[in-house]
Amino acid sequence: MKNSECTIYIMFKNRCINKFRKEKEGWMLTSSNGTVYHCTAEQMISHLLPALAGIKGPHVTVKVEPDSTS
Repeated sequence: MKNSECTIYIMFKNRCINKFRKEKEGWMLTSSNGTVYHCTAEQMISHLLPALAGIKGPHVTVKVEPDSTS
């Protein structure tokens, strides 16, 4: 699976906090209120690592889902 073939979700309990997608022009971050930002790979990792390390709390999870190919 390539970066451009999946979506990464950072979630608190069952609610999505941030969604990351790799687009042609780079990474796109969609926040919980629907605002879309361009971000670098370093910025994406700086959001992802605290969630993976458990720094954000026990109820924060990271989910990666393949995009549908329809």
